[in-house]
Amino acid sequence: MAEPVILMENVTKIYSMGEEEVHALRGISFSVEQGEFLSIMGPSGSGKSTCMNMIGCLDRPSGGIVKIGGRETAKMSEGELAFLRNKTIGFVFQQYHLLPTMTVLENVMIPLRYQGIEKNLRRDMALEALEKVGLSDRVTHLPNELSGGQKQRVAIARATVTRPQIILADEPTGALDSATGRSVLELFGKINEKGTTIVIVTHDPGIGKSTKRCIRILDGLIQEDSLC
Repeated sequence: MAEPVILMENVTKIYSMGEEEVHALRGISFSVEQGEFLSIMGPSGSGKSTCMNMIGCLDRPSGGIVKIGGRETAKMSEGELAFLRNKTIGFVFQQYHLLPTMTVLENVMIPLRYQGIEKNLRRDMALEALEKVGLSDRVTHLPNELSGGQKQRVAIARATVTRPQIILADEPTGALDSATGRSVLELFGKINEKGTTIVIVTHDPGIGKSTKRCIRILDGLIQEDSLC
């Protein structure tokens, strides 16, 4: 049986705030198989963002085991973590994080440059990714010439262009109107149908219902892990 693409076993995370200790995660355990589509839900301060940082190899646990793509992150160097992030995970953020002076095409090509792919192939792969999100006619535009929904589609193209195992999306519809948000969630669904694991981190119960599985976190503990 294949190893889970995400594995968390009794994971804790403690932050020091002066003399005070903040227990962001208090021993959470779950696994995610390749090709799942799930949401991690919770209010502000619940621990969901810390959980996202663990999955995204942006932070290390204080205790327990985190494995991404079969590799235990606590035992990896910063360089190894950066390589794992670039090869295994595509990130989509609420505020898009597009570089304002670069065109749509150039923004999507950025992760491929970090992988050392030569320029002509980078361009072809980026054009293909933009075609899949319906933005072939916007490749020469700058981000400030796009609507919010178009910016998020560019961000999704950038996240998928490296063909990662996991797409990790942090409140991906938070800055969008409801109709545009639904179209973005439908796009995630189509990407998931191709076999990519999708993890959406959100406070919105409506988004949670749109995924196939929902993990609810409160006060650093899993309250519920169920199929939606």
